[in-house]
Amino acid sequence: MRRAKPKTESLLQAPRLSAGYLPEPLLEFADGRHHVDPKTGISRFGPKSWKPGNRHPASIRTGFIGTAQSIAKAGEWIDAASLGVKGDIERPEFPGFRGDRGFFCDLELSSDWNAPLFASEITELQDMKPARRRFEKALELLDAKLELLSRKDRPPEYVVVALPDDLLAECKTVEYSDAEFGKIRRNLRRALKSIAMKYRLPTQILLEKTADGRSEDYPSDIAWDFFTALYFKAGGLPWGPVGLTPGSCYLGIGFYRPLRCEDSRLQSSLVQAFDEHGDGLVLRGQDFLWDGKKEGSRSPHLTEEQSAWVVDRTLTRYRDEMGQMPQRVVIHKSSRFWPAELAGFRQVLEERNLRYDLVALAPDSTFRLFPVNQYPPLRGTRFTVGELDYIYTTGFLADTQQFHANHVPSAVRVADHIGRDTSRETLLREILILSKMNWNSSLLGGLMPITLNFAGRVGEILREIPADREPLTNFKFYI
Repeated sequence: MRRAKPKTESLLQAPRLSAGYLPEPLLEFADGRHHVDPKTGISRFGPKSWKPGNRHPASIRTGFIGTAQSIAKAGEWIDAASLGVKGDIERPEFPGFRGDRGFFCDLELSSDWNAPLFASEITELQDMKPARRRFEKALELLDAKLELLSRKDRPPEYVVVALPDDLLAECKTVEYSDAEFGKIRRNLRRALKSIAMKYRLPTQILLEKTADGRSEDYPSDIAWDFFTALYFKAGGLPWGPVGLTPGSCYLGIGFYRPLRCEDSRLQSSLVQAFDEHGDGLVLRGQDFLWDGKKEGSRSPHLTEEQSAWVVDRTLTRYRDEMGQMPQRVVIHKSSRFWPAELAGFRQVLEERNLRYDLVALAPDSTFRLFPVNQYPPLRGTRFTVGELDYIYTTGFLADTQQFHANHVPSAVRVADHIGRDTSRETLLREILILSKMNWNSSLLGGLMPITLNFAGRVGEILREIPADREPLTNFKFYI
């Protein structure tokens, strides 16, 4: 009698799949009014901080650095755009930046707040060789102009750096080899931010092609981005989040390589912290050695001691800056949490009796959703593959019926979640809300939450700040 062969179970099983949708988060504007879109909200209601006794700047002393011609062009463009800029069927008009419209704020302009670059200084700079010396001379020149403005009896509160295009092109970036530290790359904009911090002056580079109308970007889009960032850098709050968990502090941990280091493996950590109202601060972490080949990972990871130090110092500075200790801490990181990191984070958080959620998230195009219609996936679409959660923070905007990109959107993957009391849906909703907190732009949302969105650019600025100088914590100096 022939025995039947036993049935064997397949070693490969289809992963569990599910999908859902999170509605577009609201934003808060003046008088507690709500809307999903920053541009529409400001146009209808005004910026969030526009009310008596709040942080709204009724006027902003605005200074300029540049040649006589570039300063004149920049001033003319700002004056014209502040009256308002027409839009089209796809791009909302910019309502203006005056006391009676738009952001309800006036710009104070005076030649006393201008620091001109003289012809002799420009000629000397352009004649310099090699590129490294020309770059360093440009920084010395900008440093001197910023110091001059900072010493005024009434210094400007915001400085427009209006460099001529040809001069900016010659000094925008530099790459050179250093006998002690090897190859070094530097960027003028990031180095300028570092210098301006010494004088507590927020800055913005205004391109000459923008001022004279040669930019290919749409005029109302340029005005929206420029004046939204200006308002925030001058102390105002364009909009605020709606729906973040009360009493929560959101931390983003990233890494950057110092400008000059004797060992190519040296890394530093940085932390960006935001409260439930959208106020943020930036902190510089500790230096440490990271050998990716030896450790088996290209992404740096903290030791237990470093993790504990980062969270303890951040919470202390958060309490000092914000005036209170949070009840809950959410840590966003772009790589998975290693056991030593978890131990260090937990040690401090549990000693302080704080609720916490540790979340690893990063863009991922391994899995994509393809709708049956011609449109990309909706922003806010979430789906699960096995134990991994994904959410589309970019995509087709259901509320505005628009798609603001030229590529197929990728989802953000949530690979780790260490915590007890917070649902995955709450964590995904918070990520979606925090993706709308970019005050350097007036776009409805971005790919990553604000906790991680600027990690690379903030790190590039921190690397320009010497180790013996404490960087400013206010987020406005980094955008």
